[in-house]
Amino acid sequence: MIDNISVFGSTGFVGSEYCSMYRNRCIEIDRSDNVPKSKDILYFISTIDNYNVYDDPYLDIQTNLVKLVSVLEETKKLEDVTFNFVSSWFVYGKTNNLPVRESDPCNPSGFYSITKYAAEKLLASYCETFGINYRILRLTNIIGSSDKKVSKKKNALQYMINQLKNDEPVNLYDNGDPIRDYMHINDCVRAISLVVNSKDKNMIVNISNNEPKRIGDLVYYAKDKLKSKSEIISIPAPDFHKTVQNKDMCLDNTRLRMLGYTPSLNVYDGINMILENR
Repeated sequence: MIDNISVFGSTGFVGSEYCSMYRNRCIEIDRSDNVPKSKDILYFISTIDNYNVYDDPYLDIQTNLVKLVSVLEETKKLEDVTFNFVSSWFVYGKTNNLPVRESDPCNPSGFYSITKYAAEKLLASYCETFGINYRILRLTNIIGSSDKKVSKKKNALQYMINQLKNDEPVNLYDNGDPIRDYMHINDCVRAISLVVNSKDKNMIVNISNNEPKRIGDLVYYAKDKLKSKSEIISIPAPDFHKTVQNKDMCLDNTRLRMLGYTPSLNVYDGINMILENR
């Protein structure tokens, strides 16, 4: 078990939950600071969706690439360090090969998705050049009541659940047929901790429960549990949404399970906790 870990991006959804669960081991690094304070590093800093291109096309580049290189430049001054980089399922892009494995090819679309994949490649190249150990953790869709940035663009399932709570109309893309793989934040941070404390390095690991579900089934489950009066309306997915996201997605978690991970919550348990604001 590592003694201390420098956490970059400790105020975001997953980063803050990780620091809350493992508070005694986390050194939270201020956003303006590029210097790690320990030999183990956990890096969460990132934009959160593909829509920044409409308002600020440089934001994904500055946040996901330039900031990362600034931190790596400070990291190389230390000895015997391990850089744990938190990435996303978005890097896989268009694929019909589900569940996707870490060894599968990546073909991302959209500025967020492309810069996350570019960040992975830059990280691996930089670390190999300067003898730094690294891990890349590709997260599936993470849900939990503590997510404060829920929107149509990010964590859409919870956005629709919030609409159901308020008896508001819910627009469901393509009759709810798209498949997604959801993981509750509690399982996510446990999985991250397992990976960063493992002996295996210089690898990519999917963080997932590998539990594919129709989005529509989950929305109707929440509606029934809430006894919501919301009208659920099927609408076609916008063209931009179809361009930057695969219709269906699920991550294979064989490698994570080989490290000793077992889920504690299924997707319905996670939804129940959200409905109860836990």
